[in-house]
Amino acid sequence: MLSILILTRYDRLGASSRVRFLQFLPTLASRGMKFSVQPFLGNDYIRALYGSERIRIGEALEAYVKRLRVLLSTRRYDLVWMEKEALPWLPAAVELALMSDTPYVVDFDDAWFHRYDHSPSRIVRGLMAGKIDAIMRHAAVVVVGNEYLATRARCCGARRVEIIPSVIDINRYGPAIMPHVEPLSRKRPIVIGWIGTPITAGYLLGVEQAFRAVAAERAVELHVVGARAPGAFAGLPVKNVVWSEANEIEAIRAFDIGIMPLNDTVWERGKCAYKLLQVMAACRPVVGSAVGANCSVIRDGVNGFLVDRPNRWMEALTRLIDDADLRVRMGFEAFRTITDEYAIERVLPQLASVLVDASA
Repeated sequence: MLSILILTRYDRLGASSRVRFLQFLPTLASRGMKFSVQPFLGNDYIRALYGSERIRIGEALEAYVKRLRVLLSTRRYDLVWMEKEALPWLPAAVELALMSDTPYVVDFDDAWFHRYDHSPSRIVRGLMAGKIDAIMRHAAVVVVGNEYLATRARCCGARRVEIIPSVIDINRYGPAIMPHVEPLSRKRPIVIGWIGTPITAGYLLGVEQAFRAVAAERAVELHVVGARAPGAFAGLPVKNVVWSEANEIEAIRAFDIGIMPLNDTVWERGKCAYKLLQVMAACRPVVGSAVGANCSVIRDGVNGFLVDRPNRWMEALTRLIDDADLRVRMGFEAFRTITDEYAIERVLPQLASVLVDASA
């Protein structure tokens, strides 16, 4: 039986750890693998972070001590499967030395290397700019969520690079169901939905003017799941929805249209469009910025719309708001995209092969 030490960054409340690691474990275990999951930061950290509470220094130090103890035990395992890095803000040489006796697979679902090489701190850039490149270079396999990340891994000399997109457990969503289509004369607000975290809610500012213009002429409501809408949305029809893993699908099903605005910077080019995938799995059409993996997920005019300038947001939203049949057609195409390309079953054989090969 293959014994794997999993070093996630977060516990289950952290979306990246849940999506890139934890959701696969039941099926991988049925294939003869056993796991020890060791998150660097627990759920209390996530609650404090999203609640804008101060992170206590003692908790951070405790996380490092716990992780160091875990790293000293890596030789007990056949493989280490790691999210991004083992010891944030410490040089690569430290964690590479601690894992020198055990092969590892490292996973990236965003451009984590830009935390260091694009840091505003000259000291951080000087000391840490090449850290993630070194981690990639020494890995048995580098797993990435999109081509932007894969290009970086190849350029830094990674031995093997596998693109495995973030995927959806479609069984959680049940059958493909579109919302009830009602005549606009009934004035049921069309729900434009966004899901994310307080850290990413600032992206909504990219659609504020478009939503304001649309809301002035049509019955619409913006649902913000997992955060509060920025202050610029004050006075507009907005509903803030508290997120939990148990209620997220119900919250998404309340959408008529899903949106994923992004800035166009190197950081966003490394994102994996998971929030779009969630909405599409619920059979809803989407509108997203033409940045990074959004361009791979959205087939413009088929399962949603890609927008590359501010006025396109209003055009895309207006078309979907005014045309219920278009929402239905695009919603089913969105669902088909998930089942054909972004369902767990599509990537599990590849992931299992990566883990087995890396441990050999």
